Amino acid sequence: MRLPTAPGPERERAVGVARRAAELGVTLVDTAYMYGWGANEELLADALHPYAEGLLIATKVGIVRSGGPEGWAHDGRPESLRRQTEQALRRLRLDRIELLQLHRLDPAVPVAEQVGALGELRAAGLVRRIGLSEVTAEQLAEARRTAPVASVQNRYGLFSREHERVLDACEAADIAFLPWRPVAAWDSAGVTAVAAESGATPQQVLLAWLLARSPVMLPIPGTASAAHLEENVAA
Repeated sequence: MRLPTAPGPERERAVGVARRAAELGVTLVDTAYMYGWGANEELLADALHPYAEGLLIATKVGIVRSGGPEGWAHDGRPESLRRQTEQALRRLRLDRIELLQLHRLDPAVPVAEQVGALGELRAAGLVRRIGLSEVTAEQLAEARRTAPVASVQNRYGLFSREHERVLDACEAADIAFLPWRPVAAWDSAGVTAVAAESGATPQQVLLAWLLARSPVMLPIPGTASAAHLEENVAA
């Protein structure tokens, strides 16, 4: 769930959306340091702490701010991943992160070292589950040789299906697949026609397609309004 983080009315509305999500029974909230450079994690803690039983907070490490043209850089060094995790724990007001994901694999650091660092955090009790993001099927297999992988978060949807092999690998290993941007291209003619025929919204049609596509599918649509949130939950 990506929400506005700047102070003022927009932030207050975002806090309300997060609380409404909990009221509606949403059990997985996905965030990352990169979303507002820690501000989204702090907002979720302000809105939801103390966390309801059964609410799983997922966050990500492996991307840090930089002075480069893109404003961010990979950093998958084991010592940095531990530091990033400790900072996330403080921002989220948690003793343990239920799902810690590598936002991106760092091409300058061996996969085994990055995943191994998260495995050490898991062994230390700071992390319960390990996840990956934007990986290939081969990278997933390599990571699983180092530590158990609970989830993969790749871009996927009806109109962006380049990660079918990754999804198949997740199904075979009973690994949760979290598609990001799951309702992209909701305004296509075909989707709007199906929505009109079924009495649903285009976004609900796309989410329903994803849920029917695989038993390991866990869509994570972003939202900035309570109305949009309720529409997604109704899918």
